[in-house]
Amino acid sequence: MIFTERERAYLRSQPLGRMGTVDVKGRPQVRPLGFELNDDGTIDIGGPNLSGSQKWRNLERNPEVSFVVDDLTPNEPGAVRPGWGRGIEIRGTAELLTGVEPPAYGGPSFSNELIRIHPRVVYAWHLDRDQLVRRAQVSA
Repeated sequence: MIFTERERAYLRSQPLGRMGTVDVKGRPQVRPLGFELNDDGTIDIGGPNLSGSQKWRNLERNPEVSFVVDDLTPNEPGAVRPGWGRGIEIRGTAELLTGVEPPAYGGPSFSNELIRIHPRVVYAWHLDRDQLVRRAQVSA
């Protein structure tokens, strides 16, 4: 199990995440991106001319990636505490795929390429009243 049901529901409810990569000189780059959670727990990221982007070049050299999805807890029944930060950080390895169907959320402007994140560590906070923080090593 990579994500709990509550984490899956949260990821599917969010339209935007932030992906961190490292360039050839060791400098970090963080970009906001749309994403799609796959049934197997991987995350797909698409974009227009994705293979021409800096993030793609960074991942060609170093496939280690961090991806964060976060927001503030809503003022609704069941929320941990309204106004607190909540989210999920995923650390893992990026796979660069070409000649594939791009994620549906991008429409016709997306190229036939995607970045697929294979989670290794999941860190979630304030998504579940019964487990305020969860850190899980999900693969070697």
